[in-house]
Parts: sequence; C-alpha cells; structure tokens
Amino acid sequence: MKKLNAKSTIMLFLTALIWGMAFVAQSVGMDYIGPFTFTCIRSIIGGFVLIPCIWFLNKLNVKEKDAEKKKVSAKEKKILLIGGICCGLALGIASNLQQFGVKYTTVGKAGFITALYIVLVPICGIFLKKKVGLRIWISVVIAVAGLYLLCITETLSIGKGDFLVLLCAFVFTVHILVIDYFSPKVVNPVMLSCIQFFTAGIISAVPMLLFEHPVFENIIAAAAPLLYAGVLSSGVAYTLQIVAQKDADPTIASLILSLESVFSMLAGWVILGQALSAKELAGCALMFGAIILAQLPDKSVAETK
Repeated sequence: MKKLNAKSTIMLFLTALIWGMAFVAQSVGMDYIGPFTFTCIRSIIGGFVLIPCIWFLNKLNVKEKDAEKKKVSAKEKKILLIGGICCGLALGIASNLQQFGVKYTTVGKAGFITALYIVLVPICGIFLKKKVGLRIWISVVIAVAGLYLLCITETLSIGKGDFLVLLCAFVFTVHILVIDYFSPKVVNPVMLSCIQFFTAGIISAVPMLLFEHPVFENIIAAAAPLLYAGVLSSGVAYTLQIVAQKDADPTIASLILSLESVFSMLAGWVILGQALSAKELAGCALMFGAIILAQLPDKSVAETK
C-alpha cells in the first residue's frame, strides 16, 4: 500500500474543499443551461486553463538533460494520450450521470449515493489484487455512517435519480482507479489532466448539440458558476487529485475526497445561511474520524522503523 505524505494529504483536502463548494456553482448554473452543456463547457474551460500551466512546468524543467527527455518522449506521449482519454471518458460519463441524477433526486441523497465510491473503491481493489487492511474497512464503515447522518434526511429509496447517481458512483470509482493506474506512469500529470478534460468536453459536446441546443445568452448568464466549475473545480481540483494520487493509496484518497460532502454542507451554511443540525454535525465528526483512522500507521510498519 502506498504511503500518504503531508503534501498529498493537503492536496486531497483542497480538492475536496473546492469540490464541496462547487455544489453551489452547479446548482446555480443548472438554472440556465442543461447538464450536457454545463459538463461540456466546464471541462473545456478546465482544459484550456491547464495549457499555460503545462508551458510553465516545461520551462521549469528546461535544465534537464536532452538525452533523458528523448528517452521518455515517445513512450510518455503514448501513455499520456491513452491515460488522458481513459480518464476523460470516465470523468465525462460520471459527471453527466451526476448532473442528470440531481434533477430527479434530492441533493442529500445525491451526495450520499455519489460518495459510495469510498466503499466501491476497496471492493473493486480486491478484484485488482490490492490488499486492504481491517483498519481501512473500519474507516470505510465509519465514513459511510457519517455520510448517512450528514446527507440523508428521509427514507432512502431507489428512484430514477437515485439510480443515475448510483451509476455515477460506479463510474467515479473507475475514474479513481484509472488515475491510480496512470498517474505514477506519467512524467507530467498536469498534461494528463488537460487531456482528460478535453476528452470529457468532447464526449459531452455531441449530446449537448443534439439534445439541448444551448443559447448563448443563457451561457453568459451562467458564466460565474461555469468559471468556478471550470477553473477551480475542474482545472485546479482534478489536477491536484492526479498529482496527489501519485503517492496515495486509492482507498485512503477516496476517503479524503469524500469530504466534499462535508464541505458542501459547510458551504451551504456559510454562503447560503443554512444551519447545520446536530445530526449533520455528528456526520461531519464521523467523517473526519474515519479519515484520521485511515491515515494512522500500522503497528507492524511502525515497529520495523
């Protein structure tokens, strides 16, 4: 299992914070444009935002030996292209499923069901021959209980929207595992993120043009939430996720990323004036407890040091 250092932990927390606050932007943006349109534009924005970042990082690496660059160049381009397309397909499908699901179910249910990827990641990891210790499983159970207290305010039933969001959770699980596979194999994770966004934008553009026929005036009206979702939630947060997962176990990473539900509740409290109940605060406490437990070192590892 990969170790999780402080730098990766901070990156994943920042990612969860940005994603949590993005729920406000997504909610406002959907008042003007359709799900495919929102996903398409935010993804394209995210891709363009990363282009100057890639140029800047290449300038920082200009002192590397030319021979070393040539050795990794051809292989790197192939891995970047395949990895970026795979990540983009998963991201685009998951994002659109979530956008449609929210239309037919409550935000609380959507938040809970989407975050089920914290359970699905270790389960899928078993089939990929990844070992998951008892401590992680206990953390997963505590996190799920916390998410339930935090998000569910009525009896859970599987309706149309619930089913779509459940599918979204499965695809986000695939996205996390695909990133876990490709991120250690690439030299430039920012370029990987850039390719995934353009891929997600392209696959969303086709149904957008076929079914939604977006109006320019409505896109302008949704400019603020689109820019937040595109620049911060897409360009910044997903890139932080890719960079951080170079040194993070996918199960622990998914636990930290699931804090977006906590931060979305806090954003609603601070920005929209929605007070947190005792039940919701208990859910926050359980979520943080699960993440702390997941990051405690194993006794066997500590004893060998």
